[in-house]
Amino acid sequence: MRLLNASTYEFHVVLGPRKPKYAILSHTWENDEVLYEDMRDTPKSDWSAKKGYFKIKKACAQALQDGCDFVWIDTCNINKDSSAELSEAINSMFRWYRDATICYAYISDSVTGDDESFSQCRWLTRGWTLQEMIAPDRVHFYDMNWSFLGSRISLATHLLSPATGIHTAVLLRRHRPHVESMLEKFSVAQKMKWASKRTTTREEDIAYCLMGLFDVNMPLLYGEGSKAFYRLQQAILAIS
Repeated sequence: MRLLNASTYEFHVVLGPRKPKYAILSHTWENDEVLYEDMRDTPKSDWSAKKGYFKIKKACAQALQDGCDFVWIDTCNINKDSSAELSEAINSMFRWYRDATICYAYISDSVTGDDESFSQCRWLTRGWTLQEMIAPDRVHFYDMNWSFLGSRISLATHLLSPATGIHTAVLLRRHRPHVESMLEKFSVAQKMKWASKRTTTREEDIAYCLMGLFDVNMPLLYGEGSKAFYRLQQAILAIS
C-alpha cells in the first residue's frame, strides 16, 4: 500500500500488515486530476496547478487536524501503469477503506445546506463509492468548498438511506463493529439492489467495485465486458 505523507506530499510504501494511522478520500473522478505519475515525475509547481489538487490539499490538511500523518487517494496513490499494482489495489480497496481512521467523502457538486443537491449528487450514483460509504468506521462529508456537510451517522436516516436504499443499520453502526459481519446479515439480492442504480465508466468495473461488498476476489481482465459480472456471480455462489 502506498500512502501519501500529508505534510510533505511524499510517498510512503507500507509492505507489512501494520500500517500507520491514515485518512482516506472518497470522491468522483473529474477532469484535470493529479495522478501518480504527476507527483512522481514532475515538480509540485506543475501538478499543484491542476484542478484536482484542491481536494488533495484539503484532505491532507484535514487528516493532520484529525491526527493522521498519511492519506490515501486513488488518483495519486496507485500506479495504474502497473497491472499488478492496480489489481492488488482494487482487490484490497474494501479493506483499505475499512481500516482507515476516517474517510472524507468529497461531494464536488453540492453545497452546504442544500439537501436536494446532495441527494442528487454524482457521488451517490457511482459504483465505486458504494463500498467507500459502507466500509469505513467513520465517514465525514464535505461539499465543493470543503465545508463540512455532516457525518454518515448524522445524515443516515434523513438523506443517505432514502437516497441509496441502504439499510440504516449499516450506515448507523458505531464503535467499529466488524463490517463484514454486519454485511452477512443481508442477502445477496439486498446488496445487489444497493448497487443496481449505480454506474461505472468501464463496464467491467460494475463487477470489480462489488468484490469487497461480497467478500470475494477476482483477477482483473479489462476487456472482458459483461463477463466480469458473470464471474462475480460465480465467485459469490462459490462461497454461499
